[in-house]
Amino acid sequence: MPEHGDVRLLAIDVGTQSARAIVFDLEGNIQAKAQVPIEPYFSEQPNWAEQDPDLYWRSVCEACQALWEQGQDPGHITGLSLTTQRSTTVNVDVNGKPLRPAIVWMDQRRTEGLPPVGGLWGLAFKLAGVSDTVADFQSKAQANWISKHQPDIWARTHKQLLLSGYLSFKLTGEFVDSSGCQVGYVPFDFKKLEWAGKKDWKWQAVSIRSEHLPTLKHPGEQLGVLSEAAAVELGLSAGLPIIAAAADKACEVLGAGCLEPHQACLSFGTTATLNTTRGKYLEVIPYIPPYPAALPDAYNNEIQIYRGFWMVSWFKDEFAHREKKMAEQKGVSTEELFDDMIRNVPPGSMGLMLQPYWSPGVREPGPEAKGAVIGFGDVHGRAHFYRSILEGLIYALREAREKTEKKGKVVITDLRIAGGGSQSDIAMQISADIFGMPAMRPHIYETSALGAAISAAVGLGYYADYSQALSAMTRPGDTFQPDPDATRLYNDLYTRVYKKMYPQLKDLYKEIREITGYPP
Repeated sequence: MPEHGDVRLLAIDVGTQSARAIVFDLEGNIQAKAQVPIEPYFSEQPNWAEQDPDLYWRSVCEACQALWEQGQDPGHITGLSLTTQRSTTVNVDVNGKPLRPAIVWMDQRRTEGLPPVGGLWGLAFKLAGVSDTVADFQSKAQANWISKHQPDIWARTHKQLLLSGYLSFKLTGEFVDSSGCQVGYVPFDFKKLEWAGKKDWKWQAVSIRSEHLPTLKHPGEQLGVLSEAAAVELGLSAGLPIIAAAADKACEVLGAGCLEPHQACLSFGTTATLNTTRGKYLEVIPYIPPYPAALPDAYNNEIQIYRGFWMVSWFKDEFAHREKKMAEQKGVSTEELFDDMIRNVPPGSMGLMLQPYWSPGVREPGPEAKGAVIGFGDVHGRAHFYRSILEGLIYALREAREKTEKKGKVVITDLRIAGGGSQSDIAMQISADIFGMPAMRPHIYETSALGAAISAAVGLGYYADYSQALSAMTRPGDTFQPDPDATRLYNDLYTRVYKKMYPQLKDLYKEIREITGYPP
């Protein structure tokens, strides 16, 4: 086995907008990185989001080959791990060949007219008042749509895989996946962290049968070894061990160093989230299960703000043509110019308040929810609106913190922020001010890939356990202290205005939905 200083671990991170291949050492430092942009999806129908499954694989191969072109020695790689976007599905035949485009997690299609879950389960759901939640699960399940609208495809489906399972097959030649990646509309037992038992209601809710599912391994276990075919395409050695990691959000939490319930990881990504990790199963929102953590036998209590920092991309596309052009000329990101644009906008955006329900939830907020912006005046311009987007998202995440603390009976004292939006100093400062506590970003931005590398380091035996690996491979980066004056102002706006917006607008949202039919 190589000396610790010579060990190189390869983490493959396939997100919504890019595939990244990153080489880490055992101190959590990036030795090399290659990134290949991915078109998030194409849409042949309104609300559809699909992509060619092999585009993901080709992008992974291209990213790995780019590492070797940079001068990295593939012979120094001792193991690899994989993390991907969640809930994107791929239907394959017996040879692992895709039968149709992947249905991407952003897809909004629904299957109507499905028979409800019946029997004792149906009665229990009715008594608990969650029949609509279960029906929502059924209607969003990709397998149900395919079996109803493309029965020929479903008849030829040998496996329905999440993207993680499909790429694991491409790497190993085996139908295998990590239990830490099972976030989606599949019959998974979130409490036992394994496929659901025979009597579980999910088998009634979806068209999937047990033979459609891959073998599961737990984070830190070996998924398999790199096949000869994959080794040629990636430029690596056949037989290289592949260690199970977890989905991108779970790996991000791990890479941010959040092992304990008092540590919260905010993710400023396409979906904004607040996550805490615990070894005990707990539903922060009733009947919404925690997700598998990147730690074995652990859970991430996650509250999502759908279309979270996607709203930044929306603002950029709709209102920032000038900044996009200037950014191209200067060779910087458009988001950097946004920070300059709002630098002189005071905390609170001069009374402009935004509620970030651009995409409705299942229970909290309910399916009728819509976004809202109130407090407009003639002083407001694009800069105020952009800052109100950031403030609204962070208000929503503060609300998530309060729900988590109340249900989990643990006070959050450690705030860590990851994801693309964490690169904005202003977003970090707003977070510290709204939460009223120091906000820290990890020492590197690529926390999802780092979490996958940590799993590889533990699985290959370089560290005795995850706690030891985190001590060695994660550490604080920049920390932003709350400004007392800003915190007082934000606290008043949050308690006296923001928290009252949804309860007072909820009935109006229902009226809009009834009149327009949107959201469905």
